[in-house]
Amino acid sequence: MSGELLLALDAGTGSCRAVLFGIDGRQVAMAQREWSHAEIPGVPGSQVFDTETNWALIAECVRQVLAQSGVDASAIRALSTTSMREGMVLYDKAGRDLWACPNVDSRAAVEATELVERGLAETIYRHGGDWVAITAPARLLWVQRHEPDLFAKVQHMNMLADWITHQLTGEFVTDPSIGSSSGMFDLARRGWSKDVIDICGMRSDVFPTVLEPGTVAGLVTGAAADATGLRTGTPVVVGGADTQLGLVGIGVVDPGKFTVIGGTFWQQTIGLGEAMIDPKARLRTLCHALPGQWMMEGIGFYSGLAMRWFRDAFCDLEKLEAGRIGADAYTLMERAAMEVPPGSNDVIGIFSNLMVASRWIHASPAFLQFNVGDPASSGRKECIRAIEEAAAYVSLGHLRIIEEITGEAIEGAVFTGGASKGKLWQRIMADVLGLPVSVPRVKESTALGAAMFAGIGAGVYPDVATAARQVVSFEATVDPDPEIHGRYGELYEGWKRVYGAQLAVVEGGLLKPLWKAAGV
Repeated sequence: MSGELLLALDAGTGSCRAVLFGIDGRQVAMAQREWSHAEIPGVPGSQVFDTETNWALIAECVRQVLAQSGVDASAIRALSTTSMREGMVLYDKAGRDLWACPNVDSRAAVEATELVERGLAETIYRHGGDWVAITAPARLLWVQRHEPDLFAKVQHMNMLADWITHQLTGEFVTDPSIGSSSGMFDLARRGWSKDVIDICGMRSDVFPTVLEPGTVAGLVTGAAADATGLRTGTPVVVGGADTQLGLVGIGVVDPGKFTVIGGTFWQQTIGLGEAMIDPKARLRTLCHALPGQWMMEGIGFYSGLAMRWFRDAFCDLEKLEAGRIGADAYTLMERAAMEVPPGSNDVIGIFSNLMVASRWIHASPAFLQFNVGDPASSGRKECIRAIEEAAAYVSLGHLRIIEEITGEAIEGAVFTGGASKGKLWQRIMADVLGLPVSVPRVKESTALGAAMFAGIGAGVYPDVATAARQVVSFEATVDPDPEIHGRYGELYEGWKRVYGAQLAVVEGGLLKPLWKAAGV
């Protein structure tokens, strides 16, 4: 199999993965490690990305896929990287990690508020398409204020996908899709914004070179080879941001396609042929991984993590049974929830809010409206379905905002990511959206997108469109039930009203939010 495999490394919010593909798109092996991001005591909202521990976990994943597949590392023609957006790393002159955070670090609340009050948040949004809540400007100002000695040592900055590339090659590069998630880009130019860099009191030479996905960034070093089991000199190709590569991995390479990527977070996206920005600052716009394209998205905050939480908190029996029979606990959870009708027997799940980038706050997580007189039809299985319905409601809300901004009616959707493995979730998505929902055969679409760019960099494919034709296929299309869609329309409007009332309790200081952005 020499030279016939492509490797993708993915640093997600809740886990890291190494996924090995054949050049025909066939998934050969996958290894995953869950991780979490600790808060610093006394620093509210902080989350630390532990670069040392997390690099060790990524290296474990690489070694595992090599062992699972039984192939020699020389079989890997090239590899590429992807990650959550917004997460960032600061380095000293020698390239050593100084400071790192994941996407949802929100310690810079004061700094974000100051940017809003000075009118600079609006300036940054108009340049870069995203608010200051979880992007680099407020975080860089926080480091300057709270860790000035560390800040004085900063000579390089990059994003988490770029950090993996640096670990492998020693090079400092980024691409427009992950780079623009910093909030420090000029969207139209697909490059760093001097105006935003000046606002942050930074030097331009701190920021990495911007290369298009599919460009060779460097070669695996001897140290990286020792850590991972990869072959020294293996080409490392520029990849990009998880959502944008997820679209590439399902063959969505033309503007105008609506896609839901269901991971720890859910992203509801549409490709754009121009750098269009929401005039009401609700959704955000980033550069696409595709040349000359951009992407608008809404985010379902922790929509996938809510299901993982419920599994670990309440589904020990399903986990034990899954281990006994060699199944997935989520499959057993969905099997129970399939008995529940639309509306979850009146149980309502309160998790992610609709996105409002300029003031992003969520209600306290809750299940509401149990019938304590009928536990057989008002319990765990209803909660499972309510989690899935809540995620679908957020998807519907973002779909309607995208239609409003673009002036285009969406006629179909693609559903991918880990959540799309759920047969019930596929059905709920079709019925809530009222659209045909297509599900790709390969669910690790972000990793496949990275592998496709690895193949482009290695000369396996001439371009993205050709790669998509060769490797992407779909396993099913689920058509909506018109009657159930009508029922869900009523339930969605009720859910929004209930969510607003629950959020008011948080705003009144009586409950903690699921999460709130810095500066809210």
